[in-house]
Amino acid sequence: MLFLPLRRLALAGLAAVTLGLGAMPAKAQAQALSPDQRKAVIELVRETLLKNPELIQEALVELERRNQVAQVEAQRNALSAEKASLTDPATSVIAGNPQGDVTIVEFMDYNCGFCKRAMEDVRTLAKDDPKLKVVIKDFPILGPDSVEASRVAIAAKAQLQGQKYWEFHLKLMGTKGRINGAKAMEIAREAGADVERLKKEMESPATRAAIEQTVALGDRLGLTGTPAFIIGDEVVFGAVGVAALKQKIESVRKCGKATCSG
Repeated sequence: MLFLPLRRLALAGLAAVTLGLGAMPAKAQAQALSPDQRKAVIELVRETLLKNPELIQEALVELERRNQVAQVEAQRNALSAEKASLTDPATSVIAGNPQGDVTIVEFMDYNCGFCKRAMEDVRTLAKDDPKLKVVIKDFPILGPDSVEASRVAIAAKAQLQGQKYWEFHLKLMGTKGRINGAKAMEIAREAGADVERLKKEMESPATRAAIEQTVALGDRLGLTGTPAFIIGDEVVFGAVGVAALKQKIESVRKCGKATCSG
């Protein structure tokens, strides 16, 4: 039978193994074990896991919870550090009220089906909430066609401003099928843009830099898909619907955070 200190070491080792910590606590590590003691600890851990396999599942669930908490905290820190970049006019389109009391930032891709679904939500929010600032950021992560469409859209900002650009964006987003540079160019022409000027501007270093900077920003924020909405101190992934977005917006107005505690 193990002495009490040795049993404690064994349980500490079990906790380290099942929680994925990779090593026993420092205090336990400091106590040297003889080969026989080490063998006894390993056997106890094995015996315990065989008799209680649910411990592994519990540990994995706890590890996942800790990872999620860490990810959320890292995103909040990144959002705070990147606050100015999120609304940089060089890499964004501003809709709604430019002086709004709450800002919603959407990272989108013109070939993202969920972005198309969320378009009506964003449109409704911008229309119904006169105090809301809406920021659209081109985040073309779904292939070369998406990059071409975003280059046209970013270049079009120089010619289509205010409501004209917003209508162009909505029409481009509402177009069925795969959207590439040619389709985006045609929609921009219909909106009143000069095509020859547009072709030059979409090849400019500034246009390319705008996309590169936004993609890099998305990476720093840990964005893994589109649409991704930034509201207050949170990232909201997916087409979650008007009600969910409104709730986050109102929470920011109420307590300064996307989720109010208490």
